Amino acid sequence: MKKKLLFTFLLSLCSILPSLAQYNNWAVGFQLVEPSGVNLRKYFGENKAFDISVGTYGLFYGRDRKYRKGFYQNAGLSLRATYLWHRGLFKKELLHVYYGFGGQINSRRYYFESRNAPGLKEYTNNISLGGAGLAGAEYFVSGSPLSCFVEAGLYAELVPAIFYLHPQASLGVRFNF
Repeated sequence: MKKKLLFTFLLSLCSILPSLAQYNNWAVGFQLVEPSGVNLRKYFGENKAFDISVGTYGLFYGRDRKYRKGFYQNAGLSLRATYLWHRGLFKKELLHVYYGFGGQINSRRYYFESRNAPGLKEYTNNISLGGAGLAGAEYFVSGSPLSCFVEAGLYAELVPAIFYLHPQASLGVRFNF
């Protein structure tokens, strides 16, 4: 009798775990486009999440873009942390929409014309800091710990180039546990 009860309990637990994995837990995955890299998300409360993305900056948007008195000509690294609000749509709540705000720090080469040799380009490694806004949709695959997402946002740099704007959009997959 005890074995049957334990087996029933474990079977019940295994059947509800995929649905529990979709809410109020951790998710790790990867995303492509801008930024491309690793994504970590912590769901908490009924409708909040904290999202961290580490990846490329400027790989798809703005590889050759004017910046201050010079230009960007390459991709860099980015760390974005965003506080999100989300809510489920429809009865099954497999589709969630979300939005949020946070901060972002980037490292990228900044190219400019040399003061000592006109016509010669020099570069320096540039660290920038600014705010980030983000909105997206996430679909939780029924009976699976996987979710797919698409999101878009905007980075507004504060240091060193105040209000330098950089669009961001990505799609990806997360494993929820």
